[in-house]
Amino acid sequence: MVKKVVIVGGVAGGASAAARLRRLSEDVEIVLFERGEYISFANCGLPYYIGETIQDRNELIVQTVEGMAKKFNLTIRIASEVLKINRNDQTVTVKNRKTGEIYEETYDRLLLSPGAKPIVPNIPGIGENNRLFTLRNIPDTDQIKSFIDERKPKKAVVVGGGFIGIEMAENLHKRGIDVTIVEMARQVMAPVDYEMACFLHNHIREKGIKLVLENGVKAFHDQGRTIELTDGTILDTDVTILSIGVQPENDLAKKAGLAIGKRGGIVVNEYLQTTDEKIYAVGDVIEVKDVVNGEKILLPLAGPANRQGRIAANNIMGKRETYDGVFGTSIAKAFDLTVAVTGNNEKTIRKLGIPYEVLHIHPGSHAGYYPGAMPIDLKLIFDKNTGRIYGAQAIGTEGVDKRIDVISTAMKGGLTVEDLTEVELAYAPPFSSAKDPVNMAGYVASNIRTGDLNQIQWYEVDEAKKDGLVIDVREQEELEVGKIEDAVHIPLGQLREKLTDLPKNQPIYVYCQVGLRGYIAYRILKHNDFNVKNIDGGWRTYAAYRSNRTGRTRKKAVV
Repeated sequence: MVKKVVIVGGVAGGASAAARLRRLSEDVEIVLFERGEYISFANCGLPYYIGETIQDRNELIVQTVEGMAKKFNLTIRIASEVLKINRNDQTVTVKNRKTGEIYEETYDRLLLSPGAKPIVPNIPGIGENNRLFTLRNIPDTDQIKSFIDERKPKKAVVVGGGFIGIEMAENLHKRGIDVTIVEMARQVMAPVDYEMACFLHNHIREKGIKLVLENGVKAFHDQGRTIELTDGTILDTDVTILSIGVQPENDLAKKAGLAIGKRGGIVVNEYLQTTDEKIYAVGDVIEVKDVVNGEKILLPLAGPANRQGRIAANNIMGKRETYDGVFGTSIAKAFDLTVAVTGNNEKTIRKLGIPYEVLHIHPGSHAGYYPGAMPIDLKLIFDKNTGRIYGAQAIGTEGVDKRIDVISTAMKGGLTVEDLTEVELAYAPPFSSAKDPVNMAGYVASNIRTGDLNQIQWYEVDEAKKDGLVIDVREQEELEVGKIEDAVHIPLGQLREKLTDLPKNQPIYVYCQVGLRGYIAYRILKHNDFNVKNIDGGWRTYAAYRSNRTGRTRKKAVV
């Protein structure tokens, strides 16, 4: 019988486990150690406090030490660092960081939830940089905000274009600071694929942010006032935010001899037990199964950590509940846009050698005749043979969260792309269309599966033009926004009249603005025995990619 549980680390995983343990038992003794001062805070809200969207700092505190201790009858010891796990004795060695006292604490079961820490590479000059910050917790937030409030920097560099990097860039920009984002990869927001990230690149630049891609930091000079990039570019800055990722806080587990996975996370089984059955682990510190492809990954997200904390608590108290893994469903605000993902992106599926198909659609967020409809750029990745959904990505100003959440739910339920056509979603003109974007994605995928639609992707267009004819079926006025070079313009309404002028001895590729009229043109030409393919996603997808060309020659298409 478990009489005492010790928890190392609060926030999402540890705090949720503590609360669940108490709900399951009034008798078990629960001791929670937190190295810092705060046991439960809204880490996802930290950039918005710096940007002053969140005005009251207290709003970031989800649970105070006093409040949570009283509400759940917990022993909470902040400023207490667990130095060592003594597995044979079932004790932990703890240091009180305020008094320096070191003592032992016994446990029947131990739960590790230390989280992850920012990656800080050994860059020349980084040690002398007194204007460089990382963002992980409330003390970090206080330091950054105080620096901005007191020093009033005019220029900032954000190193890293992930979720936190983009959110920090937005909030620094909101404070009136001239912001530059430096990203080593060819795109921001790694969970989305390149052509989807191109929509974000355009929007970020439109907001006045300087975006430096495929470049990294070589050195900091003059105590961080200047940054030298790998290509020799020099950037002047008053403040730098380093946001290139996080790594699991695995030192405690490693010293205790617990198994560590190849990605650096603690290895746990389906019950969230480590290789010591009396020790559990949850949150950013563990490796979890990617449900789509079965690989082990790190996923530093609050939602999964909360669920893991609950499940671990259930199992500590004798239940047998399994944690099956993650889809990686996540969402972020990027200025006026929302970007959300679920499942695997095309890069991952392709790298693993899994056969797949892709589609892009750009439907309105709600009925077009109701004012305010805005496009949603939606990508779906699926198995052409089985209809299994591998993942989805969406970008837009509204309605993005709903569509990704629906697709994530469909994936959890094992639904296929055909099932997406039958999902019954709430409809009224201010909220959706009679054919919701999720339904539309299902229709297009079903057409691909049945052979009623054959298409090429954005990265295949330039090669396809060499031996084929590209036809633009949009209206004349639409060409003002641009067109695929060398494309022949035949509006859809005139296509049937021009059939005798078109070659049957070479491939034909048709496109419109977003894909729908291109599909109609495809069917017309297909019925008339032409060798035809539709350009997936139309001009909107291709144009996003084309506007982000770096001019560098690639040996092969990269997605």
